[in-house]
Amino acid sequence: MNWTRYVAELGGCLNALEVSDRLGAALAHEEAFARLSGCTQKARLAGATVFFVGNGASASIASHMAADMNKNGQVRTEVFTDLALITAVANDIGFDQVYAEPLRRKMNQVDVLLAISSSGNSQNILNAVATARELGGFVITLSAMRPDNALRASGDLNLYVPAATYGLAESAHATLLHHWIDRVVAAQ
Repeated sequence: MNWTRYVAELGGCLNALEVSDRLGAALAHEEAFARLSGCTQKARLAGATVFFVGNGASASIASHMAADMNKNGQVRTEVFTDLALITAVANDIGFDQVYAEPLRRKMNQVDVLLAISSSGNSQNILNAVATARELGGFVITLSAMRPDNALRASGDLNLYVPAATYGLAESAHATLLHHWIDRVVAAQ
C-alpha cells in the first residue's frame, strides 16, 4: 500500500470513530470529547488518578499518554509498567490479573481507568475494566478491529475505530488520545 492510501485509510478510521456510553447509546464526536475532557477536569480537581492500561504497543501508548496527561494536563496518572510487579502478579496469580490486581489496591471511586486494546478481547484488560467498575471508577475504553469485541461496550465511554490492522488501530488510538489531552490542556 502506498503512503497516500495509508494516510487515507487512517483518516477513514478516525472519521468512522464510533463512541457509545455505558448504556450503548451513540454519542456525537464533540459530545464524547467534551465528556472525556469533563471527567478529566473533574479528576484533576479531585486529586484523582487516571490509570492507563494496555498490552504491547497499547502499553507503550498508555505509558506515553500517561506522561503527557501528567506533565501537560496536570492530572495525576499511573501506568503499571513495573516489570517486578507485572511478573509477580502474572506468576503468582495469573497474567489475566496483571492490571486488575494492582487496581484493587489503588483505585478509588473518584479515579478513572483508560483501557486500550486493539483487539478489544484481551482478558487482562477486560478484567481491569471489570475491577474498575466494581470499585466505582469511571472507565474509558479504546478498541478497534472487530465491531463485536468485548471491550467496546464495557466502559462509561467507549471509543471504537474500525481499523483492520494493528498499525491503523494503534495510530488511530494515539491520535484520539492526543486530541483528548490537547483539549484538557486548552481548557486549563
